[in-house]
Amino acid sequence: MGVIVPVYDHHAALPRLVDALRATGLRCWLIDDGSHAPCAQAVQTLCAENSEWLYGLRLETNQGKGAAVMAGMRAAQAGGLTHAVQIDADLQHDPSRIGEFVALAKKYPAAVINGVPQYDSSVPAVRLHGRRITTVLVWVHTLSRRIADAMCGFRLYPIAAAVALDARTRLGRRMEFDADIIVRLFWAGTDVVNLATPVTYPADGVSHFRMLRDNLRMARLHARLLAGMLIRLPWLLPRRLAGKAP
Repeated sequence: MGVIVPVYDHHAALPRLVDALRATGLRCWLIDDGSHAPCAQAVQTLCAENSEWLYGLRLETNQGKGAAVMAGMRAAQAGGLTHAVQIDADLQHDPSRIGEFVALAKKYPAAVINGVPQYDSSVPAVRLHGRRITTVLVWVHTLSRRIADAMCGFRLYPIAAAVALDARTRLGRRMEFDADIIVRLFWAGTDVVNLATPVTYPADGVSHFRMLRDNLRMARLHARLLAGMLIRLPWLLPRRLAGKAP
């Protein structure tokens, strides 16, 4: 088991995140997705100070969260790991909960352990409603309610399944990645186990979500996934009727 953190200009939060990750006892990778100099230096410094368990990998140009996560998956796989927790760098998620994901993965080693956000009052209403719409659309794409949330940045993946999927189907590289990968893993037969987890939007948090640009990306993704569902309908519908996709 290991931890992957996609990083893009999150240098203010990184020291607190690394302190929390240290307590997990897991090897961790900070994937610097083409950050500017202050963050790039922070990643290098933190990895040098914690070299026995914390590793840095830099993408020289910003490629998006999905690209960073998959680069981390391949690095973790090369390091001999079979599973990886992906957690965002902005401290929306509580790193102390990583142990809960690991425990479930030991019970269900072939499954994605999918974080299901339990929001406090800090969540922006527009983000909350947007996530609900995406989740309902994902239920349509999968003919199932197995995926209780499609956009959470706190999950545990079986690495081999994720890397094999990315090798045969280019996944969305930016904010659409979370929904894209979990739907396509489900289509490929990977089970999803949901785990409730608290989410807080820090007052000083750094968000790279851009309302127009990223909503357009999500709209294009849902169009592609709907087409993919229709193609897979002869397989998905019998699975649904057999009770294998609740």
